[in-house]
Amino acid sequence: MHRLAAGALLISFRGTTAPDWVLRGLEDGLGGVCLFGFNVADGEQVAALSARLHEAGRPVVSLDEEGGDVTRLAYHTGSAYPGNAALGAVDDVALTERVYHAMAADLARCGVNLDMGPVADVNTADDNPIIGTRSFGSSPDLVARHTVAAVRGLQSAGIAACVKHFPGHGATHQDSHLEIPLVDASLDLLRERELVPFLAAIEAGAKSIMSAHVAVPDLTGTLPATLSRETLTRLLRRELGYDGVVITDALDMHAISRSVGLAEGAVMALAAGADLLCLGPLPTPEDVRGMVDHIVDAVAEGRLTAERLEEAAARVERLRDWFGATRAEDAEGDVIGLDAARRAVSLTGSAGPLVDPFVVEIDTPPTIAVGEVPWGVAPWLPQAEIVRVKPEEADAAALLGRARDRSLIVVVKDAHRHQGSRELISGLLAARPDAVVVEMGLPIWRPDSGAYIATYGAARANAQAAVELLTA
Repeated sequence: MHRLAAGALLISFRGTTAPDWVLRGLEDGLGGVCLFGFNVADGEQVAALSARLHEAGRPVVSLDEEGGDVTRLAYHTGSAYPGNAALGAVDDVALTERVYHAMAADLARCGVNLDMGPVADVNTADDNPIIGTRSFGSSPDLVARHTVAAVRGLQSAGIAACVKHFPGHGATHQDSHLEIPLVDASLDLLRERELVPFLAAIEAGAKSIMSAHVAVPDLTGTLPATLSRETLTRLLRRELGYDGVVITDALDMHAISRSVGLAEGAVMALAAGADLLCLGPLPTPEDVRGMVDHIVDAVAEGRLTAERLEEAAARVERLRDWFGATRAEDAEGDVIGLDAARRAVSLTGSAGPLVDPFVVEIDTPPTIAVGEVPWGVAPWLPQAEIVRVKPEEADAAALLGRARDRSLIVVVKDAHRHQGSRELISGLLAARPDAVVVEMGLPIWRPDSGAYIATYGAARANAQAAVELLTA
């Protein structure tokens, strides 16, 4: 029973080499690992790390590689792929499939076998603090067709897709890393909107689906979907007919860890119908052992059946068998990523020739999902003077003084979500209507004057495409 319980966990660890407790755990049946940016130095190192993990067992080796803002392999440089919002803006499913195929080839070279993507959330809340550019868009049909393309691109290159965040995180105004977000939608609306991409992904053969820590009162009551049998068993399994692996979002997110706790959350998620329990960077080795023991105790107490654990283990084993039967192929890499970013970027107005450019990058706090991934135009505009300012601390008059007789470029992410950013931009443009604004988030708020570039993401590829427009 201990081995069955351990097999349901996808654990995380700090560092670029595998600790002894992780290797021993894999030998004793741990389900696998989820890698983060702090596990990555470069591709060669990740490949060596993955090889060592594979020597210890048959682990699921996963990470979040969405392209765009959320990247793990390129955590220290920014992604070479533009992300879902840009791909949705282009709306070429063949391009989306090629981009995800290229990402999959990168992952396969590093020994990763499951990608925590694509995001299939329909982003209907403009102020959504956690999805935004991670979504293909606000139309269920558009999101569905690109989700299918992404699944095909990943899985045709031997990487299992994990379509997320079921039953949909796009209509929330809260971040499940910090609390339990609310999706105020009826079941009928859920079927018409949120569930459309997931059903399409199921029909396309998605190998895994990730549950969301969101509450949908008409479906989950006050529980997050991850802990809801109505969501994972009745809706996903029975109504939608899904028999692949269900993976939870990280259980150490506050929506779980600060409501029912890690160990009880693990038991409740398994009882609800989850097969693999993802853990983020917070749980310690002692926490992991405690979770395994708590699962075993729950079976002994009759709160969780052994059959449920056996069912979960069988699904994960089928997934491992699929890993062994597929082979990754080479793909186009950075070339296709930049091509996609160039097709997505747009310019309204005229940027004009740049004269001794002065760039103001407005600092935007990163989301927990994104982390401290570098962004901005500096790598592609070396001739410019670039300053990064917090809007609440910025001195507009001083910035305007430094920009006198020079081209002024203002770079921002998601201005629509940050009043201070909008006020600073408006103040700068009031004095310099010839300035260029580069929006590297969702282009929802636009100033009344100035040229405007929309990139639909802040990845390295997005920034290069934007600078190419500026300097054309």
